[in-house]
Amino acid sequence: MHWVPVAALSDNYIWLVADDEGNAFVVDPGEAAPVEAALKERGWTLRAILLTHHHADHIGGVSDLVREHDVEVYATDDPRIQPKNHFVADGDIVELESPKASFRVIAVPGHTRSHVAYYGEGFLFCGDTLFSVGCGRLFEGTPAQMLASLDRFADLPPETKVCCAHEYTASNIRFALTVDPDNDALRRRRDEVARLREEARPSVPSTLGDEFATNPFLRVDSDAIARWFAPQAGNVDDRVERFAALRRAKDTFAA
Repeated sequence: MHWVPVAALSDNYIWLVADDEGNAFVVDPGEAAPVEAALKERGWTLRAILLTHHHADHIGGVSDLVREHDVEVYATDDPRIQPKNHFVADGDIVELESPKASFRVIAVPGHTRSHVAYYGEGFLFCGDTLFSVGCGRLFEGTPAQMLASLDRFADLPPETKVCCAHEYTASNIRFALTVDPDNDALRRRRDEVARLREEARPSVPSTLGDEFATNPFLRVDSDAIARWFAPQAGNVDDRVERFAALRRAKDTFAA
């Protein structure tokens, strides 16, 4: 598979993936024009669209792409997501014929109530649930739901490419260092991302292995996060409380 993160809007990435013959699918096209330009530049043909959730910056380009291409559109039954012609739910397997690819649907409520991720072919297309060194805001879900959703990624292979939907990594790292300052892997990730951004290159995809080493929202059970949380007078043994405190702190963090 050949893949490219297509920059869109202010800080979105639209994931475009194709086989050797140029048959492509796209994930969360918030805009059509950047996708069309990337397809034309590479000589690829769009065959399918996968959608993780209903926010406009993830589905805004779908109608235009459907008008211009003969595509299958996969999404949950959330009526806020239109148009679509294939409904997906937790545990479903999406089998694409062209390009030949298979993805398991993982329900990950928290950012929104109907958010899903797609795992397969070495990729995790996680929308706004998991970011590099961060996670999505809780617009429709609870901390317990979001933590349970992130926990579902723990059994996936560490080499899995984490294909998130935003270029938030540098600011996420700045926050992460305030709660996990002695993390050597996090400091190395900070330096790596600084180099990438200086070269105008995306900071993603990362790998799940990197995320479990650096992402505080995946490290709520670590001693470092417990130490950070302890002065807040909560129940240090309650991992949901620790996660909720992290999310509140990130929501008010001045990046």
